[in-house]
Order: sequence, then structure tokens, then C-alpha cells
Amino acid sequence: MMRDFRQVDVFTDTPYLGNPLAVVLGAEGLSTEEMQRFANWTNLSETTFVLPPTTPEADYRVRIFTTATELPFAGHPTIGTCHAWLEAGGRPASDGVVVQECGIGLVKVKQDGASLAFAAPPLLRGGPVDEAELTRIAAALGVERPAIVDAQWADNGPGWVAVLLGSAEEVLALRPAPSDYKIGVVGPHPDGSPNAFEVRAFFPPEGEDPVTGSLNASVAQWLLGSGRASAPYVAAQGTVLGRQGRVLISRDDHDGTVWVGGSAVTCVNGTVAL
Repeated sequence: MMRDFRQVDVFTDTPYLGNPLAVVLGAEGLSTEEMQRFANWTNLSETTFVLPPTTPEADYRVRIFTTATELPFAGHPTIGTCHAWLEAGGRPASDGVVVQECGIGLVKVKQDGASLAFAAPPLLRGGPVDEAELTRIAAALGVERPAIVDAQWADNGPGWVAVLLGSAEEVLALRPAPSDYKIGVVGPHPDGSPNAFEVRAFFPPEGEDPVTGSLNASVAQWLLGSGRASAPYVAAQGTVLGRQGRVLISRDDHDGTVWVGGSAVTCVNGTVAL
């Protein structure tokens, strides 16, 4: 059966400088095994499948797969899937706000001109990282333990632990060894720079992710909540990989909701046999 298909570049307005995502629209009737097999075949960090919602509060349902497993939530697939759904003619029940149903529940995505932004979901695991684990994480990153300014569990689905280094320069210099941790690393750029922070995301077995919405969401909640950052700000990611990912962080004054936004562009538009 032929199904509508998009390949979208996320967190960029310039094709091939962000994080690619495969999106299958109209995925009804596909089994989990068929979805996983196709996601493995695309060989992208994530592939999503758009389905009718199971609750009236949602505009659509999405299932998110890496090459090896299904995820309850991920950030760049949320932005990219919403972009593809809207481009294909999707119309949200509420003007300007799309409600996505996924493994962690309902996620709001708001439209702001050419950009989309999702409400950062609550953490599944937060809090400090114990010293023994910090020592192992420092070794995996190839830095001395004192180089880690602070760290926090920042798991909103994928399992992130977030590490703060002293500067963006230190983040860009990292050459980590393989580890069992999914590590997000952040460091501040100098005052007056167009980007407030540099972010990198390391996870087994794939290596480094170009631009990571889920990590930026949990890092933003941590940095804003601890007073280490103020909103709005822009985070850069993917620099070492030759990408120019830009993640826009904002926060509602009235309720404190953190929004994670960016642009998306369609690079491939057609059909796929599934």
C-alpha cells in the first residue's frame, strides 16, 4: 500500500543543516513490527508514524521509532511530525495550537509564524546525580571530574542525564568515549553571543545526535528553574557535526510553561510502499 511520506529537516530553516526525520502519514493498519522494520531501514535517528487519535482532546496520534526501539516522546520528531501533518492539510481543533498524542500523553504544539514550539513535558526522572555516577560520566566525556560544574537527571522519555560545563568552548572540544549513559552536555557562550548555550547529545549506540528537542526541553527546565538561564534564549547544537541547529526556548509568564521551538523544512515529499 502506498502511503504519504515526508522527510523533514528540523530545528533549521535551511535544508540539510538540522536533524532529519522520516514521517509516514496515514499509518493505519501497520503493525509495530512493520513500523520498526521501516524505521530501521530509513536509518535515521527517528521515524514517526501518524495515526488517528484515540482521545478527542488530540488532533493526531504519533508513534516514534529509532532504528532499534520505540520512544514514548522525542522533541525533534514532535516538531517535524507536526510540520508534516500541517503541510499535508491537517487542521487543529484549536487555532494556533496542535495537540499531539504520544507515549507520554498529550503534548501541545503551538504555531508561531514559520516556527513550531512544543510544551516541555514533565520529567520522568529528575534530581541530582550521585558522585559515583558523575565520576563515570566525566570519564566517558574525557574530562576531569572538576570540569563538571553541575549535573541533573533530565529524563523526559529518552533517559537523559544533563551535564553543565564551564563554557561552550569546552562543550565543543569534547571527544567522548562510548558509554551506557545518554548524556546531554551544555555550556554557556560568552555574553553578547547570538546563542546563549552550546548543546551536545551523546547516546549509545548511535553516537551523537545533531539537534535534540527532548534534551533541550529538560535542560531548559533545569537551567531556568535553577536560575542559570533566563528566557527567551537560543541554544545551538550540531556545530561539531557540520549542522546549524537552533532551538528557541521561551517561558510563559503566567504559568511557567517552558516552550521548545524551531523551524522545519521538507526535503523529500512523496509516497512510500508500506
